[in-house]
Amino acid sequence: MLKNKEIRYMICAAAVFTVAASVCGYVLCGIAAFILLVILGIALGSGFIFFTKRRYNDIDKLNSYLVRVLAGDETVGILDQEEGELSLLKTNIYKTTSTLSYQKDLLAKDKVALADAIADISHQLKTPLTSMIVMNDLLKIEDDKNKRDEFLTTQSNQLDRMNWLIQTLLKLSKIDAGTIIMKPEETEVDELIREVIKPFEIQMELKNISYTHDVFNMSVKCDKNWTIEAIQNIVKNCIEHMESGGTLSIKTSDTNIYKEISVEDTGCGIAEEDLPHIFERFYKGKNAGKDSVGIGLALAKTIITGQRGDIVVESTEGVGTRFCLRFYKTLI
Repeated sequence: MLKNKEIRYMICAAAVFTVAASVCGYVLCGIAAFILLVILGIALGSGFIFFTKRRYNDIDKLNSYLVRVLAGDETVGILDQEEGELSLLKTNIYKTTSTLSYQKDLLAKDKVALADAIADISHQLKTPLTSMIVMNDLLKIEDDKNKRDEFLTTQSNQLDRMNWLIQTLLKLSKIDAGTIIMKPEETEVDELIREVIKPFEIQMELKNISYTHDVFNMSVKCDKNWTIEAIQNIVKNCIEHMESGGTLSIKTSDTNIYKEISVEDTGCGIAEEDLPHIFERFYKGKNAGKDSVGIGLALAKTIITGQRGDIVVESTEGVGTRFCLRFYKTLI
């Protein structure tokens, strides 16, 4: 406290004022006034020093608290029930340090998630890349035309897989970074579904998968292109998990709360323990296909929730899976 020159000046000024007042009192009123003024000056000075020291002790505690926070220690409670500027300062400092601690935890989690994502991406790209390198080496020494055509077809398939993976990851990254703004507009569902199914018609025919739809005259407010992307990822997932002779069904419904588009398959279904995780990036359940990457459903979920909608999934192993995309009419 005495290191503060303002405090030293005030103590000296108080002492000089007390001495001057006491001398004046002695001259005017005698020894009794002198003693009274000295005692009063000492009492006031002592009180000032006591409360000032107490205040400085509180400030010193705040300083020690900030030093511990900067050193990385956990934030501890410094709040009290007193009123005044110092108590308000304590409250604001505690709020600040708590927020910084929370942000620190988020950054640590983000770093771990980023490291895991990079590892997953590297693994997913490494597999087709290794296959292409092997095919390329075989092409150099293979003279049989049929074999060379087979190797080239394999390379083409692997390139398509890598291209889809990279494009999907870029879309996810853009949405996460907030660089993509959804532009919702009233869209006719029957038109939406036609554009969703069109790229899969040949694939379903080759795989002998029948397609049924029960889409009545209904419109939803959504970003058409991104919603098509989301539903196509779900349809792709359904087709990949159906054997020949399966059925893909798309239906619509309208309730007081939401408008729903449901996509249902007769595939192998999703294991009960996998259901809570199917929308996690790079998660592959026990019934996942060998070429599954685990980001298609994650992208679909991100797109729909980005439009303040939701996706609900119901599945029974050996029976099939039903995805329900819900577009809410009122935001609560």
